[in-house]
Amino acid sequence: MKALEGVKFDANGLVPVVVQDAANGDVLMVGFMNRQAIEKTLETGRVTFWSRSRQKYWVKGETSGHFQHLREMYVDCDQDCLLVKVEQIGPACHEGYRSCFYRAVCREGDRLDIIAEQEKTPEEIYGSPR
Repeated sequence: MKALEGVKFDANGLVPVVVQDAANGDVLMVGFMNRQAIEKTLETGRVTFWSRSRQKYWVKGETSGHFQHLREMYVDCDQDCLLVKVEQIGPACHEGYRSCFYRAVCREGDRLDIIAEQEKTPEEIYGSPR
């Protein structure tokens, strides 16, 4: 794919991806893609990542039903990071929150404050504790 020629993948062939809600601009999560995951995302319209821990491709929502439908994809100025704007179906976080960024670091730096409502429990999403 010609549009991907300038993307600077790391030594493992990955590029970080910031996922943003296309409707309201909320940052939902961060993941990683390799060239094939980007191509699959563009082909299918369903956001596909490379799992570093499981060493395999995964389509967001394939087990939870909480798919991310691609609306737009951007490359940053250094071409070493992607921004993907999506229509998010259900919670984006595997913990059941709309965004993976549901904890704020307090100004004193001594605690994390939960700043969002949990939409579902992991058990409701996956059927067993994660």
